[in-house]
Amino acid sequence: MTNLEKPEPQSGQHDAPPAQNEDDGRPKFGRLLLVLLFAVGLIVAITFATEAYHNSGSAL
Repeated sequence: MTNLEKPEPQSGQHDAPPAQNEDDGRPKFGRLLLVLLFAVGLIVAITFATEAYHNSGSAL
């Protein structure tokens, strides 16, 4: 066997179909959208909280 040849799969592994729950290469846009919305909501919440905190002590 030369360095360019690939070894044969052992015990019939080449006949096995891919599992149904494996990643099929398609991006998970639903999960990405949920994470994005959570991040934006967290930023908005932090912005309002810091604005309320800083404005509460500035009244003279």
